[in-house]
Amino acid sequence: MRRLSLALLVLACLAVSAFAEDEAPAAETKTEVNDGFTAEQRDAIEKGAEKHEFQAEVHRLMDILINSLYGNREIFLRELISNAADACDKIRFESLTDKAKIGEGDLAELDIRVQFDKDSRTITLTDKGVGMTKAGLIKYLGVVASSGTTEFLDKMKTGSTENNALSLIGQFGVGFYSVYLVADKVTVVSKHNDDEQHIWQSKADRTFTVVKDPRGNTLGRGTSITLHLKEDASEFLSEDTLKKIIGKYSEFINFPIYLLTHKEEEKEVPDEEAQKAADEAKAAKAAAEADGKKDEADGDKKKEDGDKKEGDEELDVSEDDDKKKDDDDKPKMKKIKETVAEWKQINSVKAIWTRDSSEISEDEYNGFYKTLTKDEKGALNHIHFKAEGEISFKSILYVPKKAADGYYDRFYEKSNALKLYVRRVLISEEFDDFMPRYLSFVKGVVDSDDLPLNVNREALAENRVLKVMGKKLTRKALDMLKKMADRSAKLQTKYEEEQKEKADKKEGEEEKEKTEEEKKEEEEEKKEREMYDLFYKEFGKSIKLGVIDDRANKAALAKLLRYQSTKSGDNTVSLAAYVSNMPEKQDKIYYITGANVDSVKDSPMLEKLKKKGTEVLFMVDPLDEYVVQQLPEFDGKKLQSVTKDVPLESDKARHEKAEEENKDVIKWLKDTYGSKVEKVTVSTKLTSSPCVVTTGQYGYTANMERIMKAQTYADGQGREHMIAKKTLEINPRHPIIKEIATRSAKDPQDKALVDLANMMLDSALLVSGFVLDNPSDLSARLNRVLAQGLAVDPEAVADEEPEEPEEPAKTEDASSDAPASDDSSAEDLAKNLASDDAPKEKDEL
Repeated sequence: MRRLSLALLVLACLAVSAFAEDEAPAAETKTEVNDGFTAEQRDAIEKGAEKHEFQAEVHRLMDILINSLYGNREIFLRELISNAADACDKIRFESLTDKAKIGEGDLAELDIRVQFDKDSRTITLTDKGVGMTKAGLIKYLGVVASSGTTEFLDKMKTGSTENNALSLIGQFGVGFYSVYLVADKVTVVSKHNDDEQHIWQSKADRTFTVVKDPRGNTLGRGTSITLHLKEDASEFLSEDTLKKIIGKYSEFINFPIYLLTHKEEEKEVPDEEAQKAADEAKAAKAAAEADGKKDEADGDKKKEDGDKKEGDEELDVSEDDDKKKDDDDKPKMKKIKETVAEWKQINSVKAIWTRDSSEISEDEYNGFYKTLTKDEKGALNHIHFKAEGEISFKSILYVPKKAADGYYDRFYEKSNALKLYVRRVLISEEFDDFMPRYLSFVKGVVDSDDLPLNVNREALAENRVLKVMGKKLTRKALDMLKKMADRSAKLQTKYEEEQKEKADKKEGEEEKEKTEEEKKEEEEEKKEREMYDLFYKEFGKSIKLGVIDDRANKAALAKLLRYQSTKSGDNTVSLAAYVSNMPEKQDKIYYITGANVDSVKDSPMLEKLKKKGTEVLFMVDPLDEYVVQQLPEFDGKKLQSVTKDVPLESDKARHEKAEEENKDVIKWLKDTYGSKVEKVTVSTKLTSSPCVVTTGQYGYTANMERIMKAQTYADGQGREHMIAKKTLEINPRHPIIKEIATRSAKDPQDKALVDLANMMLDSALLVSGFVLDNPSDLSARLNRVLAQGLAVDPEAVADEEPEEPEEPAKTEDASSDAPASDDSSAEDLAKNLASDDAPKEKDEL
């Protein structure tokens, strides 16, 4: 904002600088102002005041203007192409009423051409637009903030439909000066229908020159801008760089944009040296043959005439001789590599969002998506719409088939999935608040004809307008997902009904063979049926993040959630479908959280609910713990975790009676466990397991506690109040609980029974999803139980490992690998070497 404010201040100064045109002062309206002066004093001030114009250091102001407006140097090419497109739009509009203005042949083909020259360090952009007269060059390029586009639109404001078809973006008259980001000198050659061809030149200082082009009319009509690049702008003298910039910002400009490319081609050309050598060799050979046969010619002729009989035919020349002769006559060629220049169109893809959706095929939508995103996997679904109201814009939004690699690892980075265009010119592709972050997987384009821009076009003038657009885009994106989910659910229901009908058919009934058209239709239905499941598999986390973050759309997002359940098998079920399948007496939506489906589907906490036929949702994504905190109810039904110590039965009297009957064993277990559990109670969830550990209604569940402990920077401080308060729920009908009740009544101090009770608690903690704080205690108890089962003393210790005997010291012998005797010494070895056998021993040694 500081940079923009400075730029606007500069523009204000320039408006009254030496570049500005004189204007008549507006009529003033006198009003009573309490400024410390009397009316007479104010009249005296007005009569005696001397008027002066603001003075400005133009060179310094131009430098501030250029470097304040634009932060990205590559913007210069976008601005020049935008201006060229405006010029082409102007001549096309004028030709609607006067066809002679656009001319014929090449002039009628409106296009934009870009080329570069590494040797001269120049970039040249040429258009066949309306061009500028000498006066226009002075006015539009010499007066900062004077916009030919604005002036043209003011003249054309007649309310005609043709005027609405214009696609002019240059409004501020400063885009041209972005060229000085990369160039230290600019040459503009322009030809207008109403004037001769002129040249404008400037080095971004206080002066510029305008002169009639001595070459005459070389353009026909239009403008050519040549940038003489600075030393630090060499990266723009690259075919790949220019192609990338044009494709990024101006890919969907109405007029074709050509880039002069260069490539090497292999070409055959006459080999003069080889041909000269061949000709010389041929001449020498012919001369030698002539000299050798000259003497024999006369004698051979007489002999041939005598031997030749009447009617004999002369011999034909063989084909090999003919071929050899042809090869000799064929000119010698050689292959060379030649650099060939070729104009290549960069913006071949059309802006299909400007057309009506009924005119666009699925293949066109898919092709446009791949071009826009460079994602060859394609899109899963799309929506094409036009929004009208406070701000009008057109948009195409796509849902990809696959999430990008590491998508959720980069979740909090700026999103570049949506590209914002103004009249088909890219304004920005990085947003913070344009769309909710959880919808950053949605890709597409947004194009507005009346979006208010800042001078540099890189930011929006009104954040409020951006928010309005964001809300509409969000609503459309969610609507697309809802329709996709509803369609998939409808087709799934239809498919299940058809499968049931097939299963109910009597044996012997033959199924009618399907036609190719029916098979194709069935395949399409299968794709649509599985479409939402494919989407949810890739982007389900985004929907959950939306439920957590977006309160305004939480209800709509909750309908898009999908979970496996005790009745869904491998399929998933929505919350709406769960509610519709609930019995009348059921008033809660039951769910269970855990690490994965396998760990929760056989949880003891589901025993009673499964027996009653109550459906339970499996929430096994860590995000689900946060989702249920933000989604306490759905469609008027409260979400209830079965891992909480909330009774499932409505018969309180029966539960209180069971508590009373088992109060002794409950008390003994609570005394045995101490602070390990907050309380012990009779369970309403169990049918076949002895016990289970649940948590309080408020605070972390076992799964949430596990997640929080796994956090990288988790230290436990400040979260003590959220640690799960554990409740041991027992099944008094289970034999283990019955036996513990009997033995604890006889001997409350039985150490073996205490060990068994603690082991039962550890087992219940594990099966309930908790992480043991001290697994070594469980290991020690298991070892004691194992020892008792094997009739081994639990206090017995392992035998000590026997000590290994020390190995005798080894000394290497000079003549063998065997160890030397204790008597051997250096003195004995010396005596042996001095004996008669010494030479032999030396050899052996």
